[in-house]
Amino acid sequence: MKAFLRRLLPKRFRKEGVTIPVVRLHGAIMAGGGQFRPALNLATAAPLLEKAFAIKEAPAVAISVNSPGGSPVQSRLIYQRIRDLAQEKKKRVLIFVEDVAASGGYMIALAGDEIIADPTSIVGSIGVVSGGFGFPELLKKIGVERRVYTAGENKVMLDPFQPEKENDIAFLKNLQLDIHDTFIQMVKARRGQLLADDPDIFSGLFWTGRRGLELGIIDSLGDLRGEVKKRYGDKARLELIQPVRSLFGRRQSGAAIAGALVEPMAASAAAGLAEAIEERALWARFGL
Repeated sequence: MKAFLRRLLPKRFRKEGVTIPVVRLHGAIMAGGGQFRPALNLATAAPLLEKAFAIKEAPAVAISVNSPGGSPVQSRLIYQRIRDLAQEKKKRVLIFVEDVAASGGYMIALAGDEIIADPTSIVGSIGVVSGGFGFPELLKKIGVERRVYTAGENKVMLDPFQPEKENDIAFLKNLQLDIHDTFIQMVKARRGQLLADDPDIFSGLFWTGRRGLELGIIDSLGDLRGEVKKRYGDKARLELIQPVRSLFGRRQSGAAIAGALVEPMAASAAAGLAEAIEERALWARFGL
């Protein structure tokens, strides 16, 4: 809308300089999410990306990434949407790493034509991890008998209330290897000959932006505002693309909210606590 209104103004009243839309992709990557704790996934990212790439006069789109990773599916979907829009709209994509672009966060960063990071940013972690807890003795101690009935011998695979089975672990490892290989091929396809000859690149290790530059997993060191000004001039403007928000995601009367949302609010709070714990664990892996 801002771009449209500017075009209606006589040229002498228009602000000079290039406008670069900025999209912030921040947080742990996971499907779902609620009104109280929105997650980073394709559903939340797509409207912002579509809006940014729709600004015709912008020669590039800047995307700020700050994510410790999460869902590999959602990471790749966001990556693919960025690449599709970049090709469709013929715009350059500049990815700027803030605190961390690791694991799924780095997978998203691969969508950039260039990846720029702060020297102290954390980048990499090109690997796959699965985690959980086991409680095989808990039910016995509290005097509860768990009863599960299945059709299919593997329907309770990796059940946290049963002892681990070697076959289950081997199956999970094969899944991880498949996903890891997909990740590796994405890195090689996007980074090509820029990568250093270092086997640790695909080991799951992570590094500072400074070391990441040496390894070839990023292109340069810098910050969003400084890089945009350097490339497009001092008059270049940054336009942050933000979601349209309304109370609980839609307009409602006060009575409707009070009467219909008490139970969903309680459910969202409980789900949000579990998501918060999971997200906290993802950030903690990188000392953040």
